[in-house]
Amino acid sequence: MTKVAVVGAGVMGCAAAWALAARGAEVTLYEQFGAEHTRGSSHGRTRIFRLAYPEELWVELAQEALAGWRELELESGRDVLAPHGLVELCSSVDVSSRDVLAARGIEHKLLDRDELRAHRVELPDGWVALWQPDAGVVLADEARHAFLDVAQPNWETQHRVESLDALDAEVVVVTAGPWITELVPDLPVRVTRETVAYFARDGTPVPSVVELDDESRRHAMYALHDPKFGLKAGAHHAGHVADPDVEEPADPVIVARIVEWVRERFPDVDPHPVAADSCLYTSTEDESFVLERRGRLVVGSACSGHGFKFAPAVGRRLADLALG
Repeated sequence: MTKVAVVGAGVMGCAAAWALAARGAEVTLYEQFGAEHTRGSSHGRTRIFRLAYPEELWVELAQEALAGWRELELESGRDVLAPHGLVELCSSVDVSSRDVLAARGIEHKLLDRDELRAHRVELPDGWVALWQPDAGVVLADEARHAFLDVAQPNWETQHRVESLDALDAEVVVVTAGPWITELVPDLPVRVTRETVAYFARDGTPVPSVVELDDESRRHAMYALHDPKFGLKAGAHHAGHVADPDVEEPADPVIVARIVEWVRERFPDVDPHPVAADSCLYTSTEDESFVLERRGRLVVGSACSGHGFKFAPAVGRRLADLALG
């Protein structure tokens, strides 16, 4: 039985522990804070799950992750996906994910303004909206617990790993999120402090909404269902470079930007936020992930602000790297 240490118990560390345990490894999971801390990138009630991406590699990975989430639900007995659907807002159909979804045979359709209003979302003049039903939200805290329920790793919380060499393991998987460069200094990532805001919204859950940037075709603004308040919204990669050891509140300038977007896209939502929060992104320049083996170490830096949805697929890739 291979002894594997996993450093960092965010969603990727939990997913790695799940995949490693399924392969018969003896897993010890190290977390520098408590099990329910809010200092990193994985805490909270919901994250967007979507198959719609303009690039085929992400669509393929999302399909793999969807199968993994369903498998996790069966194994753990927990519901971790809530399929409220997704609306992709774009200035033109050429910016959208339509062509990739069509090529892969994934159900989708373009909505006109009245059809989109049925979802209580407003379409800007001249824009297009793409609907994809196999989407919605991942219940973030539930998902982390589900991975751990199945994996049953050895737990060491409140244990900040200062030296990877000191760990008693044949392989060390580093999924330390914003702190990863303290352990693997040469990774091409940067850490930013991002802001989200919450709005009161009653009724049936809103579909997840992503608004794509014309140039990059990555999401610029986004919104999703929040079980407590109703609506969660944010601006993707709008924050400043940050020190993960310094706690900071939500940025009021970004909150104001989110408020204006919510006012325009969700006319039936009170645009006065009821709460705001911050979290950390650990990103590469092109929003790709770093998943690689370096001798005894396996590096797992899989976030870039859109990684949560891929956790089952990433966990299995990390287990493959760790166990051969």
